Amino acid sequence: MNKTPLIFFSVLVSTAIIFSSGTVAAQASLDPVLKPYLSKYGLPALSAAVVKDGRIIAAGAVGTRRAGTDIPVTINDRFHIGSDTKAMTSLLAAMMVEEGKLRWNSTMAEVFPELKDKMEPRLRTVTLLQLLSHTSGLPTDNEEVFKVYAETMLQEGNLDELRYWLVTQFSRRPLQSDPGKNFAYSNTGYVIAGAMIERVSGRTWDELITERIFKPLKLKSAGLGPQSSIGRIDAPVGHTENKGKLKAFLAGPNGDGPIILGPAGMAHMSVLDFARWAGWNAGEGKRGPHLVRPSTLKKLHTPVINMPEPKEPPPPGTPRGGKYALGWGLMTVDWAPYPLIYHGGSNSMNLAHIWLDPKKDLAMVVMTNLGGRKALEALLDLEGALYRKYAR
Repeated sequence: MNKTPLIFFSVLVSTAIIFSSGTVAAQASLDPVLKPYLSKYGLPALSAAVVKDGRIIAAGAVGTRRAGTDIPVTINDRFHIGSDTKAMTSLLAAMMVEEGKLRWNSTMAEVFPELKDKMEPRLRTVTLLQLLSHTSGLPTDNEEVFKVYAETMLQEGNLDELRYWLVTQFSRRPLQSDPGKNFAYSNTGYVIAGAMIERVSGRTWDELITERIFKPLKLKSAGLGPQSSIGRIDAPVGHTENKGKLKAFLAGPNGDGPIILGPAGMAHMSVLDFARWAGWNAGEGKRGPHLVRPSTLKKLHTPVINMPEPKEPPPPGTPRGGKYALGWGLMTVDWAPYPLIYHGGSNSMNLAHIWLDPKKDLAMVVMTNLGGRKALEALLDLEGALYRKYAR
């Protein structure tokens, strides 16, 4: 997600004992590695972790929760992960498929039959897989789309009812292209996929991600919406930059996108929990907990479509080329010998990257509480250094 509500070494490290989620694990501290990036790129805070064979082997968190203050971040602080949440929505969809509640080719008309006669004809045939791979024909976020998001928040009801109202609005709008033909990164598509999951499960997406992903994976710091509490700086708050000055966005209406967009990117968690999620995915079914079959997890990671090279650099947190799977991308970088599974997430005030190398059973996560180009440059710079050091 990439707008405000109206709108992703060779350095010696010391060994540390990290206490988190009730467990104790010996791992290398990345703090000495991370600190130079704060001043080099003007970041308020930076956190990263590396996972090998399902074990966090290095982690660190440096900087301040709010620019201009001396409130140091900790290894257990929550960072916003933005569109990296999409992989979790795809996993929930996979659970529904394995349970027989949905099929990958379940269509909009099948899941919402009461809307069929009013649907734009091509939309009737849009499938769950097309929504999750950004090949549905729905448009990328634009001003008209954001107007609908804002209007959705004025409707009555629970979050599932608000998302259903959004489905009714988009069901009458023309598609940008024929389903299955082109890639167009669409947060709306993920909200609709979330609404499909809600329809067949009888539960809100927000309940399901908490009960079926956060809890079994023991992501105890994980939550939804702004990472800090209203009126408190109890987590690294997001920032934007304007002419070299950083502005902090506190928890509140403008501290994140509209919460109806949860399936597209509203989760937050500590770097250690983000690393646990990454390590579980990098194992591709080697380790518990068993949430879906290994073959299903591999399907989520398998590319569906080639992404066109953007004419202009897209906002940080959105794909920059490569291939797209189901909530994951496949990207070629000059510091890895082959394409890696990747995703980025940003609500324009935070940025988080996740990288998987299943061949080596290796994963990396990097997070900062600043959006924008400098944050993107910082994360890519750091990620190359981490991969070169740990992917041996």
